Amino acid sequence: MSDPTSKARILVVDSDPAARALIAARLVIEGHDCVQVNNAAEAEARLQSGTFNLLVCTLHLPDKEGLDLLKEVHQRTPHLPFVICASEDDARSATKCMKLGAADYLVKPVQLDLMVKSVEQALQTERTKVEQEVFQNNLEETVDRRTRQIQAAVRRIEYTYDETLAALGGALELRDIETQGHSRRVTHYCLELARAVHCAPEELRAIARGSFLHDVGKIGIPDAILLKPDRLTVEEMSLMQTHVRIGYDLVCRIAFLNPAAQIVLTHHERWDGTGYPQGLRGIEIPLGARIFSIADTLDAMTSDRPYRAAVPFEAARGEIERESGHQFDPDLVRVFLQVPEAFWRKIRREATERPQLALAGLNEAFGRSEALVEYLH
Repeated sequence: MSDPTSKARILVVDSDPAARALIAARLVIEGHDCVQVNNAAEAEARLQSGTFNLLVCTLHLPDKEGLDLLKEVHQRTPHLPFVICASEDDARSATKCMKLGAADYLVKPVQLDLMVKSVEQALQTERTKVEQEVFQNNLEETVDRRTRQIQAAVRRIEYTYDETLAALGGALELRDIETQGHSRRVTHYCLELARAVHCAPEELRAIARGSFLHDVGKIGIPDAILLKPDRLTVEEMSLMQTHVRIGYDLVCRIAFLNPAAQIVLTHHERWDGTGYPQGLRGIEIPLGARIFSIADTLDAMTSDRPYRAAVPFEAARGEIERESGHQFDPDLVRVFLQVPEAFWRKIRREATERPQLALAGLNEAFGRSEALVEYLH
């Protein structure tokens, strides 16, 4: 009941008919509805068959001690407030009643004004508890609803982000025909190797996006260098190498791509420290970039280029094994070599043919951002 003055339904339990009638009469005058019983059995029957807002009970009943009745009632309906009206002023009994949850302990003959005050206070306390519970439940429901709305908004934002990434990836591949499909295939390889070393979902997402965007910096490289069919000069190679920094500067400005930006910056670092742009060595190189290095080499060697034909997967695996500890993280190479060659060929075929199986594998990494997933397939 939210209104403090609203009528309450009160059960009065007392074997003394005069005391019971006096208490009930005064509570009725105060606007409450009272039901009177003279023993524990009848009280239990009434409580089971109807709803009461408060219980006024004496400590001594003909068929059961009032305290035992209250213990049983409290177990079944812990929110039902009760007021004790006892024949003796016993501190020990009062303490037991209060520990059990009694709203008040009154001594007979009961002062009716004091009894009314205790009843109203107990009812108000219970109303406040109920209102707080309702508020808490409503608050939790509101928070849950708003959380779901925020999560849906984040998913929509990420979907929009990945749509942009997909469009950007397509534009880059159109510009660099030589490596068409490379980002898509490397992303698949990276994800499988990352799963093999038990990367967390957030790491998978960063690795997937970083792998897909690794060459985004080539947008700032002149076509004369990017599309040159011959070997690059020292000066041209120096300029080509700036694509990692250009890509990093582009990607790191986007908050949700910060982890991916590290892969863009460091994907040409080498385990032995001879890579660029920072000459990082060993585990100084981010894990995602170390994974990418193996996947990138696997795809580059097994893909046709204008200046050479693709080599078999067996030869690519052999080259990666030879470069263990030099170009590649030896621990990752061991994991890579444990994966059967046929499995890597299968991933390449699936990435090329876009079957549903590969789509299911990428959904986890991209948080079901369908635009980029669909593009990758």
